[in-house]
Amino acid sequence: MPVRRVAAFDFDRTLTTSDTLVPFLRAVVGTRDLALAAIINAPRFALAMLNDRCRDAAKAAVFRRVLAGRAEAGLRTFGERYADAIVTHRLRSGMPERIEWHRGQGHEIVIVSASPTLYLDAVGRRLGLDAVIATELEVGSDGCLTGEIVGANVRRAEKVRRLEAWLGGDAEIWAYGDSTGDRELLERADHAMRI
Repeated sequence: MPVRRVAAFDFDRTLTTSDTLVPFLRAVVGTRDLALAAIINAPRFALAMLNDRCRDAAKAAVFRRVLAGRAEAGLRTFGERYADAIVTHRLRSGMPERIEWHRGQGHEIVIVSASPTLYLDAVGRRLGLDAVIATELEVGSDGCLTGEIVGANVRRAEKVRRLEAWLGGDAEIWAYGDSTGDRELLERADHAMRI
């Protein structure tokens, strides 16, 4: 059986020109409510500089503050429009061509990101990718977000763990990343490209 060949792309500031999460949250809840969530969670953000667990806790606290109680269906509908804007205006120069190069080589193409699936699933469809591995948010029985992250935030070693689980076996991997949050993914790759 031939070895799978996979191109794994980080999303924010790798495929895109800038962060996409903060603008998404600001568009959903407004600048004032997002700023309030940041102020309330300022001590958590200070601790986030110290270690990844604190960083993940700060992110989860913001999600609880601004997304808990919001209908998942409505957020995914908004995510569809947001994905259109990203694909049209915010992709990094050269990245659509790089994706096409991998497609032409017969490689599977996947996003591996800490950003939420609320809009990354839609981006993946628009780019014709094989999979999106990203942070999932918990949905209650009422169809509304609880504000909690399902499992771990998809960054650092969690990116590799989730990619390996998706692969389910051996693969030759091309990985693209831009930050320390991608270090383990780039180290795992057979062909690593730091953007």
